[in-house]
Amino acid sequence: MAALRNPAAGSNEYNETPGDGETLLRSGLSLRHMRMIVALDDHGRVSAAAQVMNISQPAASRMIAEMEAVLAVKLCERLPRGITLTPYGKALARRARSILLEMREVDREISELKAGKGGSVFLGAVTAPAIELAVPAIREIRRIYPRIEITMQVETSNVLARELIATRHDFIIARIPDDLNPRLFESRVIGVEKACLIVRRGHPLTRGSVVRLEDTAAYDWVFQSGGSPLRQAMESNFLNRNIALPDRILNTSSLLLTLVMVAQSDAIAPVSVQVAKFIQNPDGLAGAIDVVQTEFDIEVRPYSLITVRNRALSPAAKMLHDFILREVG
Repeated sequence: MAALRNPAAGSNEYNETPGDGETLLRSGLSLRHMRMIVALDDHGRVSAAAQVMNISQPAASRMIAEMEAVLAVKLCERLPRGITLTPYGKALARRARSILLEMREVDREISELKAGKGGSVFLGAVTAPAIELAVPAIREIRRIYPRIEITMQVETSNVLARELIATRHDFIIARIPDDLNPRLFESRVIGVEKACLIVRRGHPLTRGSVVRLEDTAAYDWVFQSGGSPLRQAMESNFLNRNIALPDRILNTSSLLLTLVMVAQSDAIAPVSVQVAKFIQNPDGLAGAIDVVQTEFDIEVRPYSLITVRNRALSPAAKMLHDFILREVG
């Protein structure tokens, strides 16, 4: 089989055979050649294609000759009035049209990235600010810039901070764990989380008036892991009142499992007030969950908007980050 010749390389021949997928990549065909074959396909005249390309007709003819020399096939046939593409020319025009469309999409995507109108954002949040801050911000940003792809992980601060360091998140709304060096991060406190106790509707604790902490100790509890700020805040309430810690505990970081356990048993679970409101709200889950009216408050450490120090945010991530800052500011 004859090897293809590159006109820019004189008499040197390619070692690749047609169809090996590399010949055209090294052939010297350019986007101008792609535009030319598409213009020929659209207009059927060399003069019209030359006008579209803003070049002279002789220059257009030279471009056609270059393409034919590279491909070693005839791309068009001259007719009394204009030209018609050969099957080879039609195949090239079809692929060239796709290539030009992709290039236009690349141009649009890069422009949108520069303007913060496109791209991807990866963020993490603990549950309360995920509901109160992140979800409303995402909804508003996507209304303005629907092409932005946003991925959000709801987890504990311990998990999120490590994901942030590992570059799996652009920023997080959480707390810096005690075992990590705070100098690794840039953080700004943006909210205080208040918590409450939830139980199933009809639970014995909802039949009376205000519930004392010691009234809860005999029930099953659903807690987050031992290092979570919410669990620490709840256990501090027990210890500060010299009340024995509950000993019937299910540990889970899953909010879904927490709600299932509470709804289907007499278990108690501390959750953020924002979560409880969402569960009870007719526009939320409107689930069969009640909030226990207690004589004590549950206050959790403030949460912050956190980035890695000296790591620049992408335009899309910075836009969402700054939007959240404005909302809380």
